[in-house]
Amino acid sequence: MKRWVRPMAWLLGLVLLLASWAPAPALAAPTQEAVLAGGCFWCLEHDLEVLAGVLDAQSGYSGGSLENPTYGQVSAGGTGHQEVVLVKFDTARISYGDLLRAYWRNIDPLDGGGQFCDRGSSYSPVIFVKGDQQRSQAQASLRAAAAELRRPAEALKVQIKPLKRFWPAENYHQDYAERNKVKYNYYRWACGRDRRLDSVWGSRARSGRAWIVPTAKT
Repeated sequence: MKRWVRPMAWLLGLVLLLASWAPAPALAAPTQEAVLAGGCFWCLEHDLEVLAGVLDAQSGYSGGSLENPTYGQVSAGGTGHQEVVLVKFDTARISYGDLLRAYWRNIDPLDGGGQFCDRGSSYSPVIFVKGDQQRSQAQASLRAAAAELRRPAEALKVQIKPLKRFWPAENYHQDYAERNKVKYNYYRWACGRDRRLDSVWGSRARSGRAWIVPTAKT
């Protein structure tokens, strides 16, 4: 028995030594969430989930007090809820500020009474924030958007509100653009979403490119 002890001890030491040389597992990148309202959630979900660094986008409702709201209740009005998208993103690949820039370029910030062909408060644009850091970045993004559009900040009708709770929409609304391409594409065209985005944002519509900082006129 003793003759096996020394070789086994040597082998165990070798295994431990090799294990100490193995690279440490990479830490999981921090994930954050953003809740954004910008008109029809089919469109906003589609536009944001394609961004590099976005892990998931889910359609839902937020802003009101009614619990477990349904699409029929929200679209009928009176619930205080907006159609929203919950975006989960990898902060190592896309920052909250970059996500907000893409959000602005996919909405009409000059319209607070709805978005495009969809009218009413359930379609109003809102940035729902969690905590002071998101609020500060949301306010900074509003100022940057106003500067790019050469408008006073008061002209932009996007509200910034504290997030209360996100309620997921019904399953048939999730990934609607992918599962119902013909209906979705027709709706988007008929609603005039892209035509209006091009009119407001020009070549930067639907993009995440850096903000334009206007130079002072001489």
